[in-house]
Amino acid sequence: MLKVLVAALIGTAVGVAVMVIVIVAAGTTTSNASSVGLGSLPITTASTTPPTSSSPPPSSSGGTTTGGSSGGSAAAGKAIFTGSAGCSGCHTLTTAGATGTVGPNLDDITADQKAAGVPMDQFIEESITDPDKYIAKGFSAGVMPTTFATSLSKSQINDLVALISSAQPSS
Repeated sequence: MLKVLVAALIGTAVGVAVMVIVIVAAGTTTSNASSVGLGSLPITTASTTPPTSSSPPPSSSGGTTTGGSSGGSAAAGKAIFTGSAGCSGCHTLTTAGATGTVGPNLDDITADQKAAGVPMDQFIEESITDPDKYIAKGFSAGVMPTTFATSLSKSQINDLVALISSAQPSS
């Protein structure tokens, strides 16, 4: 039994030594080692700084680049709407080229805003940060994610408000 343990220990030591020699001879390191075959790992990273939005300069292509009193940029809002926030997957908004049908059509939300009795920019912001506060007719609570108040920066929310506000028909 002791001979088997000694043989196993020697075999392991020789195996490690051969592996080190091969790595050194190949001139590579194990710093870029892969975990192929393990599948995706449930690893998340936390950021201690909130994401920021870089607002592009105002566009000269016509239309509004800032909307209402939010101070946001409609152009930056379009990039967020169609990109990182994923709004276009659920909502229709013609100015953003979005045709989603899971959530309300955002091309004209005036009736819902008036029913809520709050200013348009406030209505839009609260609909993003507290989506169950105002439920559009024909839709139900609990469908829209409730995480945008924390996953988007204040600047990104202002940009989305500017975009959606600028898309509303003039009254």
